[in-house]
Amino acid sequence: MKFSYISHLYCPKCSTEYSYQEIQQLCTCGSPLLVKYDLDELRSNLNKENLVDRESSLWRYHELLPVVDKENVVTLGEGMTPLLPMSVIGIDMDIPNLYMKDEGIIPTGTFKARGAAVGVSKAKEVGVKELAMPTNGNAGAAWALYAARAGIKSSIVMPIDAPKITRNECAISGSNLNLVNGLISDAGKIVGKAVADYDLFDASTLKEPYRIEGKKTMGLEIAEQFGWKMPDVILYPTGGGVGIIGIYKALCELKELGWVEGKLPRLVAVQAEGCAPIVKAWQEGKKESEFWADSSTIAFGINVPKALGDFLVLEAIYETEGCAIAIDDAAFLQEQEKIAFLEGAFICPEGAATFVAARRLRESGWIKEDEVVVALNTGMGIKYPDTVNVDVPVLQKEEALKKSN
Repeated sequence: MKFSYISHLYCPKCSTEYSYQEIQQLCTCGSPLLVKYDLDELRSNLNKENLVDRESSLWRYHELLPVVDKENVVTLGEGMTPLLPMSVIGIDMDIPNLYMKDEGIIPTGTFKARGAAVGVSKAKEVGVKELAMPTNGNAGAAWALYAARAGIKSSIVMPIDAPKITRNECAISGSNLNLVNGLISDAGKIVGKAVADYDLFDASTLKEPYRIEGKKTMGLEIAEQFGWKMPDVILYPTGGGVGIIGIYKALCELKELGWVEGKLPRLVAVQAEGCAPIVKAWQEGKKESEFWADSSTIAFGINVPKALGDFLVLEAIYETEGCAIAIDDAAFLQEQEKIAFLEGAFICPEGAATFVAARRLRESGWIKEDEVVVALNTGMGIKYPDTVNVDVPVLQKEEALKKSN
């Protein structure tokens, strides 16, 4: 049996096809490329029951991933993260069937490890020697570390305000790390020039085709963890939008394979009020977003003023009858604290935003009481130490601990 049933790459805008055996970036028309698999052949050789005894990582789905030779797989054990019932906070927001897909326990501490694992593996397979990318922090950290494991050099550019821990992850991996006094869009301009000047592989969001394939495994896992039945709603914190694009792609592929039951879940793109280009475009019924000037949010991972794949995010929302919603920083920081207190889960600000979105959509009636709802937590809270400020009493030696009422 083949390790992968990849067929070719194609452009979702102009339909031009490309080979997966060579280094590819964007289509000549400027669009991101997507991966196509031979699902008819796959259906004839594999069924979902074959997955039961496989390893608990995203590579259990290797037939639906782009790496052709198993020897090129670069892994740190990523994938198959918990799908946790959130019964207490669910009762609090009147959504009894609320679940959290917790990406905080994955290698490097965020869902970015999925895209890095598959993207770096395929880069290794096609002969990439050095990659470069702009980042808000977590993606750069993941790609730097996975590149180190693959023996590939990396150059990472991130805003100077990015979380320090992600800067440390890049630096300790041996990556060529540079900081810019600006946003990820400014970092992107620097990377673009370096790619042109030094003939580097551009690993920027959606400028290579395979990060989506890693991210889509969240959708594959959610389907399997629900016994191949679709949830009603999936909420996803959206910056560059690769996660929501990937989840939609995964569920469409599973539907075509005949592995899942039910209607596609309504996908919700959750953004911050200080940077909500997808929300604005959706509200106006547009197919692409506009650049969001002076963007600002404490949820650094979704501070993306203009996503290259915005048209794919909006397509996923429209095709699933989903929606887009913006949340203010104060609300998701309050929700972050509430979830830690009620559920014992210290999640990232971006993840907390999805819970606020679920709360508000339930209040408006958009989410019904009996619906199965999945909120994506995309990283561990401890990667954002500056978002939590608490006063902790300092005890003197032998001082008795005061009990709280």
